[in-house]
Amino acid sequence: MEIRNVDPGDLDLICRHREFMFREAGRDESALAAMGPNFRRWLEPRLLDGSYFGFLAIDNDAVVAGIGLMEIDWPPHPSHPHQDKRGYVLNVFVEPGHRRRGIADLLMKAADAEFKKRELTYAILHSTTMARPLYENIGWTSTTEMAKSLA
Repeated sequence: MEIRNVDPGDLDLICRHREFMFREAGRDESALAAMGPNFRRWLEPRLLDGSYFGFLAIDNDAVVAGIGLMEIDWPPHPSHPHQDKRGYVLNVFVEPGHRRRGIADLLMKAADAEFKKRELTYAILHSTTMARPLYENIGWTSTTEMAKSLA
């Protein structure tokens, strides 16, 4: 298994992974159709300027998984009182035929290492129900975050 950095040429793949991830989580098809082109427009410049970064897992020359990462602006907080930023994990996706082989764990370890390299001391993610046990097994905990749609 090879792990490599994402690059701007991975735009289509990352968009596909994101769509599949949300579809598997049971999101509405009309919402996915609306999200797709908007996410693509959002992602492209961020891949180019490096503000969206991450890794892909490659097995026998085929990409089988990916993870997106960002460094986001956030006010100092009791969980990171000396920093005004956080790491953010998004778009974690493993192709169905490659699950339960430790690939997501490898990607999460790569994310931890990248955040440490960038001197980030705190990271967040939003989990699907399916992925929650994986994250809990590697040290992630639930927080008190809530959400509300204003649309």
